[in-house]
Amino acid sequence: MRLRSVIMAGFLGLAPLSAPAQDSGTPPALVRVATASLQTLAPVTLVPGTVTSRNDARLAAEVDGRLVSVAEVGARVNAGDPVATIEDTSLRLRRDELVAEVERARARVEFLDREEQRYVRLAESNLAAATQLEQTRSDRDVARGELRVAQSRLAQIEDQLGRTVLRAPYSGVVVERLMTPGERASDGSNVVRLVDQEHLEIIARAPLAYYRHVSPGQRLALEALGTHAEGVVRTVVAVGDENTHQFELRLDLEPGLFPVGQTLRVAVPMDEMREVLAVPRDALVLRPEGVTVYVVNGDNQARQVSVTTGIGAGDQVEVRGELSAGDTVVVRGNERLRPGQPVTVQGG
Repeated sequence: MRLRSVIMAGFLGLAPLSAPAQDSGTPPALVRVATASLQTLAPVTLVPGTVTSRNDARLAAEVDGRLVSVAEVGARVNAGDPVATIEDTSLRLRRDELVAEVERARARVEFLDREEQRYVRLAESNLAAATQLEQTRSDRDVARGELRVAQSRLAQIEDQLGRTVLRAPYSGVVVERLMTPGERASDGSNVVRLVDQEHLEIIARAPLAYYRHVSPGQRLALEALGTHAEGVVRTVVAVGDENTHQFELRLDLEPGLFPVGQTLRVAVPMDEMREVLAVPRDALVLRPEGVTVYVVNGDNQARQVSVTTGIGAGDQVEVRGELSAGDTVVVRGNERLRPGQPVTVQGG
């Protein structure tokens, strides 16, 4: 009896101590939220792709000569800016020579024109003058032809002189020097490599089985090194490779998202689009017992909901469970949440 009294007294003494802990509750957790919504998605497969520039060229010399200057690697140039110059002394001397030939040929034509006019007056009364008139006209026509030949040669030299300055056909960055100043370039020698970093595209290949689900203008999700983006399908090559059974697609890409040469993954649809309930991927809490989502109710308390995932596109993923469109789901701070815990929504 005495032992029972001691035990009862112990329970009575402990009861008041446990009550405050139950009343204090769990402090609110700071979270960020998003909204579950109905979206039109399709199951996708990830295929490898590569970021390339639509303008990536090795610029070549168009005349022979010694290189005087070549743009440095990393130099940014606009369309029409010089990227290399070739020594032009011999071409300038040849131009001066042809200028003199043109002047001489023009003077010859002008002299024969005056001779023709003189013989026209004499031919009215003198038969010999008529013969001279014909000869003069013939010489004048030959002189005119020689003048045109000289003018054409001068124009060719002027064109070659203009080509001693190698100009950028588009705006871009010099990424490689293939020749350096002092080297002798010949017609067709590659001098620099110029890459346009503003007009980018992605080249990817996907199984032929999914060809009918991809069309120009379609937006496809992209992922590389944890960065998510979208690309717009510009063209689909309808010819598949007989060995790999794949088709090629090219997507336009906004500049600045990925560098040229970056490998990434392209989400290619495998079936038709369908309407699903979707949440951001950050709303999913992955644990050994399964995938859950925390929903914030009207009392700002977190309710844990078990879900199964389906198709995904970009940042959105299909979920199935006790969720409805318009439910507020936690996307930040959900890793340490407990069912029923009060929350404070960051930003409102």
